[in-house]
Amino acid sequence: MTQSFGLRPFLLALAVVAVWGTNFVIIRVGLDALPPLLFAALRFTLAALPLVFFLKRPAVPWRDLAAYGVLIGVGQFGLLFIAIDGFIAPGLASLVVQTQVVFTIALAMRGTSERPAPVQWAALLLAVAGLAVILGHTGGTTTPFGVALVIGAAFSWSLGNMVQRRAGRVDMLAFVVWSSLFAVPPLFALAFLFEGAPAIAQALGAAGPGVWAVVAWQAVGNTMFGYGAWGWLLARYPAASVAPMSLLVPVFGMGAAALWLAEPLPGWKLVAAALIIGGLAVNLFGPQLLRRRMV
Repeated sequence: MTQSFGLRPFLLALAVVAVWGTNFVIIRVGLDALPPLLFAALRFTLAALPLVFFLKRPAVPWRDLAAYGVLIGVGQFGLLFIAIDGFIAPGLASLVVQTQVVFTIALAMRGTSERPAPVQWAALLLAVAGLAVILGHTGGTTTPFGVALVIGAAFSWSLGNMVQRRAGRVDMLAFVVWSSLFAVPPLFALAFLFEGAPAIAQALGAAGPGVWAVVAWQAVGNTMFGYGAWGWLLARYPAASVAPMSLLVPVFGMGAAALWLAEPLPGWKLVAAALIIGGLAVNLFGPQLLRRRMV
């Protein structure tokens, strides 16, 4: 049974999106020293070890743990790290990946056989218009390939959300830790296949304390805290209350990238952000407002 979304869960969700938003800058820093797939593999290795030896496996089927680990580890972060490694600016990546909200709600509606309302089609058009603005200004730090990779990451995130909701009210830290085990083998395999053993050995040999601190933050702050807390919220509160909070991720992401990486914020980026965030907001709040007006 879901609960009312009060101040405490709001503050917890705000802390999660602040971590997720500013994390795009940290990812960019880590990619200066590590190949993307190796970086992702190390992130999920530290998310699983050593806690997997101390936390009891959650009472969910192995297939759900495996599906979540692969979807979030390989699908979301594997694609996202590759994208930020030269194909899209970190601030823009934090914006485009929020299309997961549209995918998450669409998948939830598909599960209940509910048809999209006209206002939701309008919301989709706004979000697509925002993506079109971004694609119209590719070149340099942002490419069509990078945008496509981040959209793929967003879709994988939304599928992971569905698996996590299906798990119900379980120990979400244990769920994230145990599912991370299933992300590690495919990520390392892909790293050796596409990045090569020499590049991996060189990166690991040159990694200093700062690099390992970045990897540790990915595991502890972003994965354990972020996804553990987000899953805990999704299991206890309506998706329509939790999901809108992720609209603040690009606010933190674009702001942090501008502040720390000097990523420019030209007018077209602000227009794209307004269209995408506006479309996601309409998609989330529009149907509720229409129902209230009809009552």
